[in-house]
Amino acid sequence: MNKIRLGKIGRKYIGPLIFAVGCMVVATICDAIGPQLTARIFDDVIKGGNTAILPTLLIGLCITGVGRAFGGYFKEYTFDIVGCSVGSKVRKDLFNHIQTLSLDYFDKTNTGELMARVKDDADRIWDIFGMTGMLTIEIVLRMGMVLYCMFSMNARLALIPLGVMLVMGALAVYMEKRLDKAYDDISERNAELTTVAEENLSGVRTVKAFTAEDYEIDKFRKKNEEYYNAKMKYTKIENRIYPYFPFVAKLFPVFMAVIGGVSVAKGTMTVGYLAAFIAYSMDFVWPMEVFGELANEYSMIAASYKKINKIFAEEARIKNAENAVEGPVAGSVEFDHVGFTVGEKEILKDITFKVEEGKTLGIMGETGSGKSSIVNLIGRLFDATEGTVKVGGVDVKELNLTDLRKAIKYVSQETFLFSDSVKDNVRMGERKNIEEDAVVEASKLACADEFVSKMENKYDTIIGERGVGLSGGQKQRISIARAFVRNNPILIMDDSTSALDMETERDIHHALKMIKGTKIIIAHRISAVRYADEIIVLKDGKIAERGTHEELLAYGGLYKETYDSQYGQNLMEVV
Repeated sequence: MNKIRLGKIGRKYIGPLIFAVGCMVVATICDAIGPQLTARIFDDVIKGGNTAILPTLLIGLCITGVGRAFGGYFKEYTFDIVGCSVGSKVRKDLFNHIQTLSLDYFDKTNTGELMARVKDDADRIWDIFGMTGMLTIEIVLRMGMVLYCMFSMNARLALIPLGVMLVMGALAVYMEKRLDKAYDDISERNAELTTVAEENLSGVRTVKAFTAEDYEIDKFRKKNEEYYNAKMKYTKIENRIYPYFPFVAKLFPVFMAVIGGVSVAKGTMTVGYLAAFIAYSMDFVWPMEVFGELANEYSMIAASYKKINKIFAEEARIKNAENAVEGPVAGSVEFDHVGFTVGEKEILKDITFKVEEGKTLGIMGETGSGKSSIVNLIGRLFDATEGTVKVGGVDVKELNLTDLRKAIKYVSQETFLFSDSVKDNVRMGERKNIEEDAVVEASKLACADEFVSKMENKYDTIIGERGVGLSGGQKQRISIARAFVRNNPILIMDDSTSALDMETERDIHHALKMIKGTKIIIAHRISAVRYADEIIVLKDGKIAERGTHEELLAYGGLYKETYDSQYGQNLMEVV
């Protein structure tokens, strides 16, 4: 099982971390020496009259000040670099892992949750090697050094700060455990809120078209209220416990000054040692105040750590076989008694056909008949539950996934364009391998050049997110050009001309004759499949009819009914 291992990550940065801790030690030692020098000034110079050592003591104070400044600077700078590097790597590894997961994972996981994990939760792991980790180590060093100095000066009096430290530490652990569960709930509510916002903003045109603003506002309000309640629960827990830390921190130096003053009055402690003790007590203030903040941070880090590792624990259901066949994949496609079931729902049953390399198969059928499922099985986005799917004569389960999917150029019925230039949308994922001339040629075949060439910046024009600013037909033509520009041996068009007018569709299907390779065309229009070498008609996940255009018309079944409904009694055909 994959997971983030903080120890393994830390070992990769052991050199910088040792340097940072070394700088921290230097700064902490300088802090500890300062009060000792101050005590010598009080006892030996002011009270004892030994002014000869004053210049040495003052130089010592200057050196400790400089050492602390430089040690503190390099300490924070190095921890920041390590934290940034760790955060970047965790985010990259998490994103890479998500890309390997099968489609069924994305069917059950919302986008907002994944966005929260990749951004917010990865930042929390950053903190453990950044500011939070730095403060933790510094507190341990500082309190250890201060306690050592206090015990060396007055062991009985030093028991007081030791006791206070143990109580505050126990309170911090208690606070972290209480906050851990509360922050876990905040993280879940945040993911849900992000999902609602992302869906609404992406579909804002649909929302406005159906005047659904009030509904969406109410949905967002409910999720926002749940997020607010989770935050308030967290805040209430924090505010019930956290005030103890600054309260004790402010009271502690005063208490130590009183106790130390009594010791001076009794003659068991010098004034210089009292000044040093008070200075060390002040050094205790900051760690005790930070205890509460660290408990807060660690509760968030722990929750994020669990959620990220939950994703890393997910394994792709679709993955390469141990001895997967690698290399170029040929273009033939064969289904041998294939069945496909999701849960208890049977999607496909006993599907058998073969498309020889270079031939064209047309697939028709009503919505929900299983057309797109056939496409998913060819590219092995899902695995068949019965029978065998072969590409290039080899079972797809035995083929290397990358090689298999590189053999397929796919035009989906759901056109997705990125917020990028027209040129880079067409050559998506192949910027280094596809020249602009090839992009233009493919766009001409897809009838996209006629409108792209009229844009202000032509193929360098940046189109909006999801193709905003383009019509449905224009987006489909760019998507078709994306497939045409590639030389993959198999072309699959999944109802990808539905938004085109009849004339443009006719031109594209004429262009298809110029595209080499195996073609599988899924459509609702007869005009899209009529010239296929074979046409299969699906009904309820089974092949109801098969044959050529003329054979199916003569048969007089579902295909003939569709033909009549589309072209009427005049039998007008689109050529």
